[in-house]
Amino acid sequence: MAVVGFPSLSLPSAPNRRTFRGGGRRNNCICCARSGSAILWFKQDLRVDDHFGLVAASKYQSLVPLYVFDHRILSRYSDEMLELVLFALEDLRKSLKEQGSDLMIRFGRVENVIRELVKEVRATSIFAEEEVEYHLCKMIGNVDESLATVPSIDGKLEIFQWRTPFYDIKNLNDLPASYNDFTKLQLPPTSPIVSPTLPRARIELNWGDLPTFDELKEFMNKNPWKSKESWTVIKKMSAERILLEKLSELGKRIKKNLDIEHTSEKRADKSVFFTRKGNIVGGGTNSVLNALAAYLRYLEGTARSDWQEVHERLRNAESRDGASFFALFGPAVCLGIVSRRRVHYEAIKYEKERNAGFLSPFGYSATTVAAAADAVCSMEWYWLMALRSLTSNERNYSTRIWRWNGYLIQYTVVGHEGPAILLVHGFGAFFEHYRDNISDIANSGNRVWAITVLGFGKSEKPNIVYTELMWAQLLRDFIIEVVGEPVHLAGNSIGGYFVAIVASLWPALVKSLVLINSAGNVIPEKSFVPFSNERQTSRAAWLGARLLLFFLRSNLKNTVKQCYPTRIERADDWLISEMLRAGMKDPISDSKSKLAMLKEYCSGVVIKELDAGHCPHDERPEEVNSIIQKWIATVESKLLAESFL
Repeated sequence: MAVVGFPSLSLPSAPNRRTFRGGGRRNNCICCARSGSAILWFKQDLRVDDHFGLVAASKYQSLVPLYVFDHRILSRYSDEMLELVLFALEDLRKSLKEQGSDLMIRFGRVENVIRELVKEVRATSIFAEEEVEYHLCKMIGNVDESLATVPSIDGKLEIFQWRTPFYDIKNLNDLPASYNDFTKLQLPPTSPIVSPTLPRARIELNWGDLPTFDELKEFMNKNPWKSKESWTVIKKMSAERILLEKLSELGKRIKKNLDIEHTSEKRADKSVFFTRKGNIVGGGTNSVLNALAAYLRYLEGTARSDWQEVHERLRNAESRDGASFFALFGPAVCLGIVSRRRVHYEAIKYEKERNAGFLSPFGYSATTVAAAADAVCSMEWYWLMALRSLTSNERNYSTRIWRWNGYLIQYTVVGHEGPAILLVHGFGAFFEHYRDNISDIANSGNRVWAITVLGFGKSEKPNIVYTELMWAQLLRDFIIEVVGEPVHLAGNSIGGYFVAIVASLWPALVKSLVLINSAGNVIPEKSFVPFSNERQTSRAAWLGARLLLFFLRSNLKNTVKQCYPTRIERADDWLISEMLRAGMKDPISDSKSKLAMLKEYCSGVVIKELDAGHCPHDERPEEVNSIIQKWIATVESKLLAESFL
């Protein structure tokens, strides 16, 4: 029996672009000397080291490096990330000056800034790093459109999108469908490049001043597209803290410990932890590379106070083997203060130093080398897969990419008007599990988002500790940053558990819930989400998880078919192969006991029973779509009526 539940919630009042790769084939001999002026637009590539766009732009007679403080980019950053940006830009400007240039600082919408700068310097080319995140791709498109009416000297104003090739891959479609298969290819990474001498601008320019952190926050607060103030507070409050505030005296003591943990500690001389919280490595490229050298040499010990500080932070961040690398260096890598390729190069260079110039075929000799190399290789793989998904025709729905906490998340959206609906899949699935629901629900006058949450499908699978609270916070931030308004949340299996947590902790974001055979305890009075500072995974647990994973993968085909008792043909080869590639299935929920509990403890709940298995939305999509469409229409009518009271 399939159960679709609707716990009722009330809404609180209240020109021409080209792409080229370093080390690969080049368009129009872009690396040869060229006449005219170029603009190099920095976004998330805040360095001069290993920067192919900078090398290509240096061939022009005149160059203007540019960074634009645009609300649409900055609004995605936490305060700590904003601090990191400012430190990186300060170092970037210094480095550019050492190479004979400077960094222009501007504020506003980037398409307007670049259009006016093109006119001022009479630019013929614009260089920007290729992106996969939807909002950045859209901004590059806006720049392209804004330049359509700007005359160029030779009539050939072009935007060149560059990328730093980690691997020399000619065709993304040749990539295997899984990361494990890709690693078996053992492709050799390419080597980083040094920064070039740069040409100066040919005219006098106002390069602008870097803002202080307070000035930047003041600029951000003037953002006309800023999220509601209450939503800003919601985003800053973690799920753990909300739960702790509801707990007993024990919770208060734990909360006090959390506050102590987030208090800035005394910094070492020449500390690489620049931000106020001091949780992440920052500064410029040389500062980050110094911290990386300390990180890689953890086993050697050191008398240097700045390296000792890195080692202490490493121990505190090692929630599981290798997790400390991204925890400390992830933000710097995501901002491009160092390239992924440079990190890998430094890790391998150190590994060879430890082993008389050789690399062992049996793995790395230091856990820190493995952590750094594996992390950037994985990041590169998911970036390439995201890039391929944006141009692939193999899916029924167009894919978009959203970056959350540094990780790439895939989602899709269909519909242009009407109420917002967010569909969340179950354990082992992905947003395409709603393949026959998305368009049908949207066609009835709704806007439908479907997301593949972190660790599943083709969204990134980082080396972190996964918890239900982490997934709930991801959905919270997706609603705030991407959807931008309260939503109707629908979740299947453990996805129902996640959306129930979101509705419980942040009710201002949720209009209603649709629980499709939900897993977990979704009754507030009957559930408790445990909180613990202990995040280590025992070896026994690790081994048990591996054995369980092997068993489930071996029996996945039969298990999935059992979830589709009335329409076995829906558990087709595509669905099974995607689940095998992406993960494993969650435990089947006891629908009868869950139904009884919902009826007993939830007032205003509407229950719909279907003759289907664990995934009725995919087994009987027409029936589920009709139920959801009617539910949304009913809730929206009630909300409209309440708004007039």
